[in-house]
Amino acid sequence: MTVTEETGEPEIAFRWNAFEELSAVEVHDLLRLRSLVFVVEQACVFAEIDGCDPQAIHLRQFVGDDLAGCLRIIDGEDAIRIGRIATATAHRGRGHGHAMMVEALRYAAWCFAGRDLVISAQAHLEAFYGRHGFVTTSAPYDEDGIAHIDMRRTGSPGA
Repeated sequence: MTVTEETGEPEIAFRWNAFEELSAVEVHDLLRLRSLVFVVEQACVFAEIDGCDPQAIHLRQFVGDDLAGCLRIIDGEDAIRIGRIATATAHRGRGHGHAMMVEALRYAAWCFAGRDLVISAQAHLEAFYGRHGFVTTSAPYDEDGIAHIDMRRTGSPGA
């Protein structure tokens, strides 16, 4: 495991991959993390595997050797959609979710300069996404028994 010299803490690393670049074990680990967060922890029975993963670019966040978080980016017709944002329980409360969003926004500005970003956020995370420049664009609505809101961020000019 790689640790930072300054703190001795495990190093945080980001890996971006198209779905077809992921190994079977990497796909398993990605889907396992999402299922643990969205289905088991939130006690929400829904089709977590929704058919959108093959066209998405996937960000996986590692803390040392642990898969700490993930999200996906899909190039939509009117905007770039960021979704399936999950942080493993053991890695919450340490700023890893914010670090992952900063990396996602950096990547989107580089690959999709000028394009707006949209998310369907769980309503209780409105302030979290607001800190990253997202603005609420809908009233709360129910999605699989959990209150959600739509949020949008104006595109960055790029790198």
